[in-house]
Amino acid sequence: MRSIQKRVVLSNVKRITGEAVDIVIVSGTIDEIVEAGRGLGSRIVDCTDTYVSSGWIDMHVHAFPDFDPYGDEIDEIGVKQGVTTIVDAGSCGADRVAELAKSSEYANTRVFSFLNISTIGLARTDELSNLEWIDKAKVVKVVQDFDHFIVGLKARISHSVVGTYGITPLHIARELANLTSLPLMVHIGSGPPNIKEIISLLEQKDIVTHYLNGKSNNLFDETGRPLVELLEAIARGVHLDVGHGTASFSFKVAEDAKRHRIDPHTISTDIYRGNRLNGPVYSMSQTLTKFLYLGYSLQEVIAAVTTRAAEWLEKPELGRIQVGDAANLTLFTVNDEQTVLMDSEGVQRITDKRIEAKGVVINGQFIECEIRT
Repeated sequence: MRSIQKRVVLSNVKRITGEAVDIVIVSGTIDEIVEAGRGLGSRIVDCTDTYVSSGWIDMHVHAFPDFDPYGDEIDEIGVKQGVTTIVDAGSCGADRVAELAKSSEYANTRVFSFLNISTIGLARTDELSNLEWIDKAKVVKVVQDFDHFIVGLKARISHSVVGTYGITPLHIARELANLTSLPLMVHIGSGPPNIKEIISLLEQKDIVTHYLNGKSNNLFDETGRPLVELLEAIARGVHLDVGHGTASFSFKVAEDAKRHRIDPHTISTDIYRGNRLNGPVYSMSQTLTKFLYLGYSLQEVIAAVTTRAAEWLEKPELGRIQVGDAANLTLFTVNDEQTVLMDSEGVQRITDKRIEAKGVVINGQFIECEIRT
């Protein structure tokens, strides 16, 4: 980690379009963007063959390490991954979200959070199997207290989480969303409840995460065609998020989705200590590589972790590289290298191109990545 206080030039760095430029940074702020080789500074950093984008945003992580194994240290899944902004996807409910917010103050990574509608959060993984664990008054109070930090509500609506209550927790989540004026992020998985019931309750700006999972209760029929209910939800403005995770990304389903142009709005990892160290997620770089393999362009892949995520967060400055803005950048390469990729079902595919994060610029610092692949 090195401080950037003087006039530093990222020289001959490539935009996603392939255009080479020099980016001049002064005390952590973008001072100039000029033709490659024209930047003047006290320190020149050669970025030949390296791409730059606005800082990557991961919309679905678990960054509360107390909830082992479904948690991790913030910077381990943030800046060390090439990710400058993470959004914790409901690790904490009202009981402990203050601790997550406090820990974020000591991290280099920018952090936001979805609030789990269960007060206990992921202290246990059947957190919606007892309706007494949903305290509406607490949810409303915590949202008011942490309105700068909480960007939405999280409800995990799969059988192992809701138990015998079926769709009822999602109806409560909808009520809480209305009370707080916040969107929902809804985890989908094994039924019951049936996926058609779930998706029909989602509204504009709500997020369905794990939308490419290979479980039987998914959003595509046996022929690989999208359900009518999914098409209707997209038309309503429901947002599709990948949320790869240990059990929620299938190459087959992703290929079906690509064929029918049911494309992700955002690509996220659902990363935590276990799947960072042992796979199949490992890193944001490897998750993005899977979508490059699927046939999405580099521009599409990077937009899904920059401009589109920033737009959803209503923080457009996080998705741009502009003179006068704080430098919020991810540096990465696209390597011609044969790599074995694995989905959440153990299916392997081989690609000949691999995205690799090299470092980030955030808070006036350049931080090199530390990625296990």
